[in-house]
Amino acid sequence: MTSSTASNTSTVSAAPAPAAVTAGGPLAGRVAVVTGATSGIGAATARRLALGGASVALLGRREDRLRELAGELRPAGAGEVLPVAADLADPGAIAAAAASVRAALGRVDLVVANAGVMLGAPFETADTAEWDRMLDVNLRGLLHTGRVFADDLLAAARSGPADLVHVGSVAGHSLYPDWSVYSATKAAVAHLTRNLRAELGPRDVRVHNVEPGVTVTELGADMRDADMRTALDRMRTDLRPLSADDIAQAIAFSVAAPAHVNIADLVVVPVQQG
Repeated sequence: MTSSTASNTSTVSAAPAPAAVTAGGPLAGRVAVVTGATSGIGAATARRLALGGASVALLGRREDRLRELAGELRPAGAGEVLPVAADLADPGAIAAAAASVRAALGRVDLVVANAGVMLGAPFETADTAEWDRMLDVNLRGLLHTGRVFADDLLAAARSGPADLVHVGSVAGHSLYPDWSVYSATKAAVAHLTRNLRAELGPRDVRVHNVEPGVTVTELGADMRDADMRTALDRMRTDLRPLSADDIAQAIAFSVAAPAHVNIADLVVVPVQQG
C-alpha cells in the first residue's frame, strides 16, 4: 500500500549495486525519467536503472536530495544522471522539467510515474486539503507526466522499447477503511493504465501498473492525523514488509523484457500480506 513521496528527511540512503541488473543488459542506452526520485521507490528505481546502464533524469521537489543521489550514481552507472527539481503537482513545472530533460539527454523512452502521497483519515474528519493534495499529485501529476512525454514514447516505440510505468498500489483494488481517498486515486491509476494500454499498446508503447503492498518508505510520514501515522507504523511492523528496492527490482524487471512483451500489471506484496 504505497508509492513514493517526499518528506523533510535530509539524506538519501545509499544502497549496494543491485546484483540483478548489469550495465551491459537490456537497460543500457535507455533514457529514463523517474518522478518522486528524492526517496523511497523513486530513488531505488533510479538507482537500478542507472546501474543497469540507462541515462536517468531524477525529478522531485527537493533539489538537495536529487543532487545527492545524482552524485552517488554518476560514478557507478554507464549513462548520464540529471537532477531536475520540479513540483509534480504543477503542470507547468512538469512541462519545464521535460524540456530540460530533452535538452540534456535527448528523447525519453522510459517514464516511471512514481511520485505520490498517502494521507489517511476517517472520511468524516479528514482535512480536505489533504484530499486535494492526493488528487493533485497521485492523479493530476501522473496524468501530466504521461502526457508531456507521450510523443517521446510514441517516437521511441517505432525503433525499440518504450515504457510508461505507473506506480499504483494494492489499495486501488482492496478495502482499506480510513484510506478511502488515497485508495480512490490508486483505483483511478489502475483504470487509467488499462485504458492507456488499449490506446498506446497498438502503437507499441508498453504501459505498466506496478502495485506495491506494504512497503517501508517515507510515505505517510507527513500525515496530520497522529492516529493514522501510528496505524501505518503498526501495519509496517506487524509483518515483514517490502523495501523500496524490492519494488524497484520489479519495475526494472518489467521494463527489461523484450520489446514485444508487456508485463502489464504487477502486484508485489509481502508474503505475509497474502
